[in-house]
Amino acid sequence: MATDGSQTLERGLTALRLIAGRPEGLTAGEVASELGVHRSIAYRLLAALVRQGFAHRDATGRHRPGVAFYTLAELARPPLLDAARPVLHDLAAHLGVTACLVVAEAGQAVAVAVVEPPGVGPRLSYRVGSRDPLERGAGGLALLAARPAAEGEPERVAEVRSRGYAATGEELIPGVFGVAAPVGRAVGEEPAAVTVLTHRKELADGAVAAVLEAATRLAGTLAAPSVAGAGDADHGRE
Repeated sequence: MATDGSQTLERGLTALRLIAGRPEGLTAGEVASELGVHRSIAYRLLAALVRQGFAHRDATGRHRPGVAFYTLAELARPPLLDAARPVLHDLAAHLGVTACLVVAEAGQAVAVAVVEPPGVGPRLSYRVGSRDPLERGAGGLALLAARPAAEGEPERVAEVRSRGYAATGEELIPGVFGVAAPVGRAVGEEPAAVTVLTHRKELADGAVAAVLEAATRLAGTLAAPSVAGAGDADHGRE
């Protein structure tokens, strides 16, 4: 946490992140405990979020994301997410695994979209916002491989770059196997990777072709003029 004038802002954003991740809501006392601050500070932070519409306080005193939170998220949603969702849905349904899209942020692979397979059978749960090290796990390795070769990078990143996909087993979570392929993006755009996760090794072993196809499909959709200009067109209609 910063110690300069941005500390209050950082605490407020952290509080917003906390309540966004708890569907049942959080009290001021619970937010104070999570932040490690006095309850009075948590009250002030939450009151500011409520005034701005980013949080809502219900009759029981619990705080949940407010309307401004959702409208801002909708306005700022990148075309990448809209293009990725149908691809992930098809991939999850075809393989019977959990499919997700990961991007790189602050040295970590962050899940920005997650789709579980349809049906009522067993499934692997993985949450939007989950973070893993870039150097470990299929998604992180695929993201590193999407970048130009760098001096000192792990040797296996070059291997992933050469074959076009990453496959790992029980590297981050016991009993979880992953396969990921980088998504080709325009120069200057941060890399993304299509990833599948499963408890069943045989599903992961057989997922490579489908994951590669999904990454290629997503890259093609993103390159299409209708997607690339969708955000501008929407703003032009407002």
